[in-house]
Formats: sequence, C-alpha cells, structure tokens
Amino acid sequence: MREILRFNTCGSVDDGKSTLIGRLLYDSKSLMEDQLEALERSADITGGGQINLANLTDGLRAEREQGITIDVAYRYFATQRRKFIIADTPGHVQYTRNMVTGASTANLSIVLVDARAGVIEQSRRHTSIASLLRIPHLVVAVNKMDLVNWSEERFLEIREEFESFLPRLDIKDVKFIPISALDGDNVVTASARTPWYQGPTLLGHLETVHIASDWNLNGLRLPVQWVNRPNNPTDARLHDFRGFSGQIAGGVVRVGQTIMALPAGLKGTVKEIWTYDGPLKEAFCPQSVTVVLNEEIDISRGDMLVGMDTLPGMSAELHARVCWMHPKPLQPGRKYFIKHTSHGAQIMVSSIETRINVQTFENESGPRDLVMNDIGEIKFRASRPLIYDGYATNRLTGSFILVEPGTNTTVAAGMLSPPTEVVKPEYTDFEI
Repeated sequence: MREILRFNTCGSVDDGKSTLIGRLLYDSKSLMEDQLEALERSADITGGGQINLANLTDGLRAEREQGITIDVAYRYFATQRRKFIIADTPGHVQYTRNMVTGASTANLSIVLVDARAGVIEQSRRHTSIASLLRIPHLVVAVNKMDLVNWSEERFLEIREEFESFLPRLDIKDVKFIPISALDGDNVVTASARTPWYQGPTLLGHLETVHIASDWNLNGLRLPVQWVNRPNNPTDARLHDFRGFSGQIAGGVVRVGQTIMALPAGLKGTVKEIWTYDGPLKEAFCPQSVTVVLNEEIDISRGDMLVGMDTLPGMSAELHARVCWMHPKPLQPGRKYFIKHTSHGAQIMVSSIETRINVQTFENESGPRDLVMNDIGEIKFRASRPLIYDGYATNRLTGSFILVEPGTNTTVAAGMLSPPTEVVKPEYTDFEI
C-alpha cells in the first residue's frame, strides 16, 4: 500500500503556485484526456493560444480573469512510489485564512519565492503559519530562476535570508530547490541549467521525504463521532450491536486494551475493532474504526476514548494561539462557538495575551485586539471542558476552529497550548 503525502503550496501572489502544480500534474502524466482537452480549449481564452498550466487548479472564473488564486483547490495524483493530495492555497494577503485551511492537514508545505523579488512579507507570513501549524517538512522552492539567468549567487542569497529567521521557527526539515515552474526545470526532471545544484528534483523529494513518523502513535485518542447501532434482527452479529465510531486521532487501539471514556471517566475493555473491510486486532492513527467494548458504558458523540498509558488534559480554562480570519476584530469579552474534534461548546475570550509581528517573529504584549490575518495568543473559557493535548503533541486533538454565532462564519483557527494538568488514571465521576 502506497503512502499518502498531503502537501500545500503557498507564497505571495504571482509566485507561480498554480503553475507549479499544473507542471507537476502535466509532467508526471497524471492528467486525463478530457483535462488535457479542457486545458487546450482554455488556452485561447486566458493564455493567448498558449497552454496555461495554472488553469488546472484555478477553476473559478474570477481566478482566471484576475490571474490569482482565491479559493483552495485540491488535486490528486500518484506515482509508483506515493499518492499525493495537493492543496493549492491563495497568496493574496486577503485570503490568508484560506491558506490556513489548506495547510491545516499537510505533511509538507512548499513555500514559493520569486527569485527576482526574494523574501517578502507574505513569504515570512506563510512560513510562520507553516511553523505554527507544526507542518513537519518545508520546501522553499525558488521559482522563476530563468528570469535571473539561473544565478547560483541569487539562489544562495535567498537561502541565507531564510536561514536567518528559520531558527526562530520550529521547523526541523527544510529543503531549498531552484526551479522554473513554467519551463519545468527541477520540477519533475533535473535541469541541465543548474549544474551547481546537486539535490533532488521537487517530485523526487516529495516521493522520498520520510513521513511515516509524522502521525502521533503515543497515547490513544478516539473522538466519538457516531454511536453505531445497526440492531439488525436478521444478522446475529448486528443484533444489539453497539459500537463507537470515529477516526483515531492518536495512538494505537488493540483488542483487550483497557480504555477510559471521557469526560465521564468510566473504564472499559476493547472487545472488537471493526472497519469497512472487516475486523482488526489493532488499529492506529489515522484509521477510521468502530470500537466495541465489553462493558455497557454511556458514551455519546463528543466523548473521547483514551488509553491509560498517556492521558490528555481536560479543562474549561484554555490558552491557545489563533490565526484570526474575520474582518471584525477579536476583542476580549466576545463569545463564539468552538469546534474541537467531534465536540462543540460555547466559549468567551478572557484576554488577548500577545500578537506576533510577522516581520520580526517577536511577540507584542497586550494588544487591544486581533485584526484579520493577525496571529496571537489568547485565553478563553469554555461552557464545557475540552479533552485535549497540546498542539505540539497532537495536531488533531490540539486544534480547533471558532465560529461566530448567528452567521456560522469560521472566524479563527487555533492551536491549544499543552495542558497544565492531565486526567488522573483513577478518575471517575461515578461507579459503573
């Protein structure tokens, strides 16, 4: 079974993100005949008779007319080594919130930099967001090298500028690749125009970067999305069947394992583990499963099954870092609805602690508010306790979104700080 690598492209407007993805799909022969025909038909409309590879991802009419990406476009392709899910995210500062959405599930982020313009504010902002989202792998693709005459000196200047601020960000794996997305140099095939570059092509790196250890396999976390009750009288196996379905957000679950159901704190033993393809003896993150217990425990959507070896935090008083996405500023005292794993609750913002200066990557203390595209740290109180881990420990149980009541508009994406206390192993609200 081939691994799936999820990655996103980001960077400023007109750095060539959509063209790069089009080149990857085109040169890796991952396009269907109807896609090629549509590409040729659109050439007369937007490309002056020349194929415009950006049209493979810029599907909205407004995107093609303006030559910018507005919405997140997802594309899929595969090679002999791996399957890929690509998120083409916008570069315009107005659509930074869409970039956060597309990058939130990525294993790897490609930051494109125009070799002529070098590192600009959006380059820094998107690199900072990739760090905040704990994306494990980063590729800095220095694009349009053909427009600077394939200058090694220019490539090294850009790399040195990135390396001057990368130590302040928590990104361990960074790769720099000189490319031309328009001509295809170093995208799928190595370029003869960069004899000074001895590294892999972009696709070669995407195929070989190590991602097996990216998922958190320490400490079982299974947010319950659905209580499965088929109750089929014609099938003995499904008569009085009661399982708890969801996607494993961390760790491993095994038949015979002792688990705890939170927030009630009741303990049970795993009797069966079911998937669409049949029963398993064990399952791990990020598989979707249905778990059946030996004990009759009252568990519902929004609860979480956890292992006894590494327990999560559970609190209504929380501290988090947020990326604000709404034109209306965030201010203390405002109320929102939080969506965390399969759990929801009302929250009130207690205080805004800091705001990050994307130019210096330093914290500014005590801002009055957070405006659109600001990144800052807040404290808030939830109407019901959240069962969570710090985002640095588990990206799935440590992340959330905030929704504005009434309009149902997503206003922020957030990353929870590590809990100050974890659930005690002997915790229980009442006896079974």
